[in-house]
Amino acid sequence: MTQIDIADVAAPPDTFNFAQHLIAANAARAAKAAFIDDVATLSYGELAERVRRLATGLRSLGLKREERVLLLMQDSNDWPVSFLGAMYAGLVPVAVNTLLTADDYAYMLEHSRAQAVLVSGALLPALTSALIKSDHEVGKVIVSRPVAPLHPAEVEFESFLAAHGPMAKPAATGPDDPGFWLYSSGSTGRPKGTVHSHANPYWTCELYGKRVLGLTEKDVCFSAAKLFFAYGLGNALSFPLSVGATVILMAERPTPDATFKRWTGGIGGVKPTVFYGAPTGFAGMLASPNLPKRTDVAMRLVSSAGEALPAELGERFKAHFGTDIVDGIGSTEMLHIFISNRPDKVRYGTTGWPVPGYEISLRGDDGGPVPDGEPGDLYIHGPSAAMMYWGNRQKTRDTFQGGWTKSGDKYIRNADGSFTYGGRSDDMLKVSGIYVSPFEVEATLVQHPAVLEAAVIGVPDAEGLTKTKAFVVLKPGASATDAELKAFVKDKLAPYKYPRQIVFVSDLPKTATGKIQRFKLRDAEKGDA
Repeated sequence: MTQIDIADVAAPPDTFNFAQHLIAANAARAAKAAFIDDVATLSYGELAERVRRLATGLRSLGLKREERVLLLMQDSNDWPVSFLGAMYAGLVPVAVNTLLTADDYAYMLEHSRAQAVLVSGALLPALTSALIKSDHEVGKVIVSRPVAPLHPAEVEFESFLAAHGPMAKPAATGPDDPGFWLYSSGSTGRPKGTVHSHANPYWTCELYGKRVLGLTEKDVCFSAAKLFFAYGLGNALSFPLSVGATVILMAERPTPDATFKRWTGGIGGVKPTVFYGAPTGFAGMLASPNLPKRTDVAMRLVSSAGEALPAELGERFKAHFGTDIVDGIGSTEMLHIFISNRPDKVRYGTTGWPVPGYEISLRGDDGGPVPDGEPGDLYIHGPSAAMMYWGNRQKTRDTFQGGWTKSGDKYIRNADGSFTYGGRSDDMLKVSGIYVSPFEVEATLVQHPAVLEAAVIGVPDAEGLTKTKAFVVLKPGASATDAELKAFVKDKLAPYKYPRQIVFVSDLPKTATGKIQRFKLRDAEKGDA
């Protein structure tokens, strides 16, 4: 167990609105670029103006304090305006993954009881399908950068802002008031509405953004992880805005070429000094024939999270660019990283050391501490822990235990105080940095008329990164191809969830009660490796 005192960090005051906190911090930087997206630059002064106009507009719709607003948007300058505008008004933005299906959004609309939706034009068709499918409470849809004529219940984002003056003062929220939601995947595939307070992003900024990463107003930040992720939200909104830095936003997928374009100043004429990525992305970039030369980029700091970084990737990256990758672990529940390597202290193959202000405990099956070198269940104590899972008391109790957050990860503490990742405590997989439920993929596969049973596990690829592999038992006399089943899953689930490998088998290992024993499949894979 490691305890670090945070007495030197001032706690937020009794009246605290995180959006106003960021606006006030940058009042003297009105002319400076806050965000640069694919089409425009937004200054700090413009950001403050637009945040306050949106706040007025949302309240004019009759929305009341703490009511939810769904945020389904690609990364653009309108995203931080939407997120902070809702918070400024005392409303609760619910930032959701743009890679999901209409069924997922239908569930989230009902579960959150969202009263309005802020949506990118490119994502409007998925939202429309979700609205048709759900018993929602949405009264207004506000569309950023529409790509087709709008319906009467929809309003264009710019027109909406222009129609309202800036709100004179922020909602008088407190540090423990609900600030925003992020959805976290569950073991059954159902997302959990993770409720964060106004104070939580303040703490991650102070403890990690400033004290570990050492961000300053001179930095230009660029995150491959999107804003709807807890990781991306810190990287590209709360951290840089807390110090007055500039952020590059990218709507498209973070392919190697799209990333390289921003690294080399192809958007807005500026090169990022700080880049936040994930191991899968780094592997793809290092394998690309278009990898920029060291002299073509300006990165002083590179961060990684989302899944454990293979040591070999970090070493190859440093050999090419001369900059270490600072690997860490965070979670939606803790909002950002709580164990991390340091820019001046990197030990590849480990996740690093506890972030100042966070206490780490590794516990055995009996709940007691485990000795160094032995795997234990990871528990975190820190000021950025979520308040609860909305409408899920049992899971809230299971995860948030007397000030401690149970991560669901296995970790090992090393002799030097660093921590090494030991895998998920349950069967949840992280693919490309995003949780995937094996159960959800299996349940989809068995919907195919030819499939009798299916089991899904994670297997490492050549780079040591986790990919999904399905073991499928076909019905007697039935036939199906690898490609057919992959396409079937892609059609029903978010595309990143489909199994990269499919093996047809005659039976699956099971318990006496008929439960699939995934661990036996995992063990067999290790034996074949």
